[in-house]
Amino acid sequence: MTVAGAHQIVEQLLNVVAHGPSEEMADLFAEDAVFEMPYLPPGVPAQEPGREAFRAHLREGALVQRFDGVTDVRIHRTADPEVVIAEYRLHGTVTATGRRFASDLVMVARVRDGLIVTHRSYANPLDAAIAFGGVEDLLTALAG
Repeated sequence: MTVAGAHQIVEQLLNVVAHGPSEEMADLFAEDAVFEMPYLPPGVPAQEPGREAFRAHLREGALVQRFDGVTDVRIHRTADPEVVIAEYRLHGTVTATGRRFASDLVMVARVRDGLIVTHRSYANPLDAAIAFGGVEDLLTALAG
């Protein structure tokens, strides 16, 4: 995989994310891909590995939120031609309430043979708690 190739796959993913969540996103991942979100709020289960687990996650996500844009995109090449870092702002709406949200994310992706094999996404969990009305639940979970 060339540096340009990895960069192009991440750009393609962000273009699909901008109109998701959709199962089409999973098509850009390897069958045994690992999708990680290290800063998930308490009580949210960790993502299982694999493209089909990610596809199921996307199906569930499409029921509760709708993305309608990705802005402020900055994609950084690294010394490893398989690894790309992307910074971006994801805009969307919580389906049940109509509440709009924006969340700044940093993604670290490893692309091999034209597919994403690892995807680590860092986002502020407070953004999700505010968007989904879960600030009190988050505070209670943190207080233990």
